[in-house]
Amino acid sequence: MAIILNIETATTNCSVSISKGESVIKLKEDSRNGYSHAEKLHVFIEEALKEAGIVKTDLDAVAISKGPGSYTGLRIGVSAAKGLAFALDVPLLSVSTLESLAQQVSCDNGVIVPMLDARRMEVYSAIFDENNTQIRETQAQILEESSFSEFLNKGKVYFIGDGVEKTKTLINHPNAVFIEDKLPSANNMGALAFNKYKIDDTEDVAYFEPYYLKDFVALKPKS
Repeated sequence: MAIILNIETATTNCSVSISKGESVIKLKEDSRNGYSHAEKLHVFIEEALKEAGIVKTDLDAVAISKGPGSYTGLRIGVSAAKGLAFALDVPLLSVSTLESLAQQVSCDNGVIVPMLDARRMEVYSAIFDENNTQIRETQAQILEESSFSEFLNKGKVYFIGDGVEKTKTLINHPNAVFIEDKLPSANNMGALAFNKYKIDDTEDVAYFEPYYLKDFVALKPKS
C-alpha cells in the first residue's frame, strides 16, 4: 500500500501527515503562531516520519496542497515537496486546498463552501455537493449580501475556512451554517492524494507551480 508524505502550507496551519493508502497514520501541525512554515515545516516532516516508523526511502510519493492560499506559505510548501520528490525520485502529487478543506464537512444534504481569506472583502472559494463533488469552480470573489443566494435559497450551505469570519458579517440567512476556526490540514489529504497516485495523476517536478489564482501584489508593511 502506497506511503505518501502530505504537506499543507496554504494558510497559517503548518501541517504534515503520513498516509498509507487512504488512511492518515501520523499528523504534525501547528496553526497557533502565524506563519511558522519556514521554521517548522522540515522539523515536522522529520518528526512525522520518525514517529510513524518510516524513513524517507519508504515513501512512494510526496503530495502538496497546491492552493489557492498564502503566496509565501505555498512557495515554502511547494519548494519542500519538489525538493523531496526530486531527491527521492518519487512522484509529486498535488491536491486542491479547497477540496481538502471541504473534506472536513460531513452533511446529508446541501452544499459545502470552503473559503480562504483573500484580504479585504474577498475570498477564494469553491462549491461542493454533499458527496464532495465540486459543482462550482474555484473563484476569487468579492463578498456581498447576495453572495451564494442561489444555493442558500435551495437548502443548507456549510461555510468553512478562515474566510468564514468576514462572510458571517454579510450573510444573514437561515440556511447558512458557519463552521468556524477551521483551516486546511494535511489530515484531510490522504485519500485525495492516494486517489491521484492510483491513476498516476502526477505533476512535473521541474515545472510545477502553486495555484495562486491571483497575481501577487506586495503590500507596504504597517508602521
